[in-house]
Amino acid sequence: MKTSARPSERSGGIFDLDARQERLRSLDSEMAQPGFWDKQEAAKAVIEESNSIKSWLGPWQALDSRVSELRALVELLEEEDDEELAEEFASGVDELTKGVEALELRTMLQGDDDHRGAIITIHPGAGGTESQDWAQMLMRMYTRWAERGGFTVNVLDLQPAEEAGIKSATLEINGESAYGFLKAEGGVHRLVRISPFDAQARRHTSFASVFIYPQVDDSIEIEIDDDDLRVDTYRASGAGGQHVNKTDSAVRLTHAPTGIVVQCQQERSQHKNRATAMKMLRARLYQHALEEKEKERAVLEASKRDIGFGNQIRSYVFQPYTMVNDHRTELKITDVQSVMDGAIDPFIEAYLKKLGAA
Repeated sequence: MKTSARPSERSGGIFDLDARQERLRSLDSEMAQPGFWDKQEAAKAVIEESNSIKSWLGPWQALDSRVSELRALVELLEEEDDEELAEEFASGVDELTKGVEALELRTMLQGDDDHRGAIITIHPGAGGTESQDWAQMLMRMYTRWAERGGFTVNVLDLQPAEEAGIKSATLEINGESAYGFLKAEGGVHRLVRISPFDAQARRHTSFASVFIYPQVDDSIEIEIDDDDLRVDTYRASGAGGQHVNKTDSAVRLTHAPTGIVVQCQQERSQHKNRATAMKMLRARLYQHALEEKEKERAVLEASKRDIGFGNQIRSYVFQPYTMVNDHRTELKITDVQSVMDGAIDPFIEAYLKKLGAA
């Protein structure tokens, strides 16, 4: 396997406004030239860079404009005691603070792959139906988080369990910096609740693992030798309509040198399933190459070996009290239902801030 990646063009802090504005003017000039679209790939790269710079400058300029408005309000308040103006000023300061915090958070996403979309793989731990149900709950949580944040979700692979829950799921989260945010979620997640599958209503502890990979696009070259690849086809299982189980449409790819296995059974077409599986494999191999190069495989591999006690990054307690506790940052949130509905940004922010301070 050979991998190479184009150097990141996202260096230079968010506050280097002059350089960013100058670069944007240069790109605008380039896009205005005759024949710009003659080279489709080059044109696409220019537009993507332009949009990326605008995604930084837009929020900054909006905050700068808001500061000017608040200064004008201060001057008015100094001249007259107006309760309505005071309330407007307080509300504006609160809005400005949230905007600055959001922009500050984005400055922490400076890794070469932080701007990319993400691929999430979820597996239940030991525990049968209870853990499989927990894995499905996590799948819904990340789907709701993505929808809240304006990301789009594509189900690459989903294997339903027989009684309830899922055996595994792979989701593609598309949107700027999805990977940068979601990398905080990789690890083992622990659930404590009264099991709905236990006739005696006993409390159960369940585990599920979450793995996060950056999406791989055409700027990253990954060569896969066919001799290193084993392709298995089989009949899809689980829900999928009356035709899904009648042919060997499901595809499983095994990359012999690394032992990485991916599979897809979402489509009726074996060709489509293989194309999706190859996309998943390229993302996994890219992540693998990064881990080898940077010597940072310990976190992922340790969690893969044991999805259970002592390895969890976060605990979700439904009974006898409600609490979600992130063991890396010690952030605790009591509104567990809100968290399960996708409100995980506080955990992501706490993790990124701790990472940035390290």
